Amino acid sequence: MNYCQRFTELGNLFKQGADCRLPETKTSIRFFSFGSTLCSGETLPADCHIEENYSFEYPVFTPCGKQKQDKAILLLHGLNERNWTKYLTWAEYLCSNTGKPVILFPIAFHINRSPLSWSTPRALSSLLNCRRNKYTDDRSISFANVALSERISQNPERFYLSGRQTCADLTSLYEEIKTGKHPLFTEGTHIDIFAYSIGAFLSQVALMANPKGLFADTRLFMFCGGSIFRSMHGVSRSIMDRAAFEKLYNYYVYTFGMEPIAKWFRDKAFDAFFQMILPERFQTQRESFFERIGEKIRGIVLAQDVVIPYHGVQEALGVKNTKERIELLDFPYPYSHENPFPVNLKDVSSVDRSFMNVFSQAAGFLE
Repeated sequence: MNYCQRFTELGNLFKQGADCRLPETKTSIRFFSFGSTLCSGETLPADCHIEENYSFEYPVFTPCGKQKQDKAILLLHGLNERNWTKYLTWAEYLCSNTGKPVILFPIAFHINRSPLSWSTPRALSSLLNCRRNKYTDDRSISFANVALSERISQNPERFYLSGRQTCADLTSLYEEIKTGKHPLFTEGTHIDIFAYSIGAFLSQVALMANPKGLFADTRLFMFCGGSIFRSMHGVSRSIMDRAAFEKLYNYYVYTFGMEPIAKWFRDKAFDAFFQMILPERFQTQRESFFERIGEKIRGIVLAQDVVIPYHGVQEALGVKNTKERIELLDFPYPYSHENPFPVNLKDVSSVDRSFMNVFSQAAGFLE
């Protein structure tokens, strides 16, 4: 396929909330409503009033013709995403090459679960100037990352709380699908996950916690993801600025879960997240878990990815398991974690081949 051309075509066709057919690949995009439950004590008071986060629509790429499906792929995105543009071609390819619907589900406070003002330059200009005046030497500050950077700087707890809410939402979604209450799926539908970046971290936590036993048979394909938290490096003009990342890093590495006064409800989700922060913490239990479910995990990490490095995946899964399950690739063109398939390069054929290399493997594993 011509990835760069299809990227532009889908970007022009996709409209949030508007169903459409894609005759070229015999797929359709359909939207479904979701209501997220506000959990008492698990959301900051300032965030309880963000209505977009609690009532929203999510798109599903689905093969045309068949009314009810018995298999699905859940696609989870990266940190600080404000739209689905990057993932449309990914979802279409997975759908058309596996014959399974692909559910694009937004992480809490991301994509259309966040106010438009968080991605509107005019609304962000004063906040941007404020951060630039406060952190004069930080060139990573940008319009794209300033909203998340400020929120994390104010309360680094938001990273965990957003993950908890999303995990609870995914549990509800799994239940809706597996009990046959979702209009697109039959009872007992099998669900696998394709996860990118922080979506992979979230998936690892979900598989370890396995709420209500719903994730027991889920297979996971990780792309540019899978690292232990301590080895992630989220400083990027597309993700968060240096000051925010340092606040986040210091809080979770040195404070979270070790507060003198008990602050968090300690359930399986907390335990799983806690095990994924430092490589030496519960190392034996964590590596044993991933080794036990090893056949259900595959992934690809990129050699020049500084946000999610290969050694961080080794620290999370264990060296042996990583070697057996995760492939380290490099592409013959300038790329980054945030933009592995740039569409503005002259060497279009190399981008096309790299995309096909990654996603043919993903589709092969998930079909």
